[in-house]
Amino acid sequence: MSGLRYVNGKVLLTDGLFHRVFTEVAKEYPEIYSEHQIIDIGAARLAAQPERFDVIVTLNLYGDILSDIAAQIAGSVGLAGSANVGTDMAMFEAVHGSAPDIAGKGVANPSGLLVAAVQMLVHLGEPKVAQRVKNAWLCTLEDGIHTADIYREGLSRKQVGTTAFTDAVIAHLGSTPRQLEPVSYRPGGIRVRLSETPRPAKRLVGVDVFLDWDEAGRDPESLGKQLAALDGNGLVLRMITNRGVKVYPGGIPETFCTDHWRCRFAAVDDTIAFSQILDLLNRVNGAGLEVIKTEHLYTFDGVPGFSLGGGE
Repeated sequence: MSGLRYVNGKVLLTDGLFHRVFTEVAKEYPEIYSEHQIIDIGAARLAAQPERFDVIVTLNLYGDILSDIAAQIAGSVGLAGSANVGTDMAMFEAVHGSAPDIAGKGVANPSGLLVAAVQMLVHLGEPKVAQRVKNAWLCTLEDGIHTADIYREGLSRKQVGTTAFTDAVIAHLGSTPRQLEPVSYRPGGIRVRLSETPRPAKRLVGVDVFLDWDEAGRDPESLGKQLAALDGNGLVLRMITNRGVKVYPGGIPETFCTDHWRCRFAAVDDTIAFSQILDLLNRVNGAGLEVIKTEHLYTFDGVPGFSLGGGE
């Protein structure tokens, strides 16, 4: 899942690189059905029909939100573990992190950390040990021995604390669940291999100059005329946005503007030098305008590495 934005009937991918790579990799596995969903409707469908999903591939922030949604649907965020696997190391933890508000009270659900440990055992090449622990955990759950976060009247048999739940899992070691599906793991774990790719041609093609400007009633036309007068040395004012909305040229007068402006200057030719940006900033500063930050605009093999604004 990723984010999309529509402008003038065109799709602008705010998570474009992720989306493109996913599509490229999916072509290598035609036997696996793949589908792209925008994050908002994807999260809604996950909450309503979790059985529709097998594996969700997404970015870090979206994944953090979706993993909590999925765990809560299952009964509690306290049930889920997580794995962070890189090329040289891996880290396993409960998906929710720590819970300082209940620390030391003996009421926390240890399941998230236990499931994370199971994932770690598989990763380390101990699948038999991992499935023995996981099946014992499943037996404990189906026997109705539950911590407070998943305890339900009429469904659970006994409410227990952290230690008692752990003792119950230990007591079930060697057992196989009767109602829930037993787990069986293959050896191997997750291995990450990064392929060598040629470095793309990188070109500096402009700069976004951010201003703190609160004059002339925050009129974009007034600011635009001031900045357009500073064009030169290979750079021209392309547009001004405020709160992500294009306000110059051709903005809508009704747009509410704050005192934070993004002013995009683009190269007249294919590329510019950093010295040209410094010269521009000197001109902007000399005009009495306050620069609060800048962001350079690059293309990589001719593809913009920055988000396009309205009309670009």
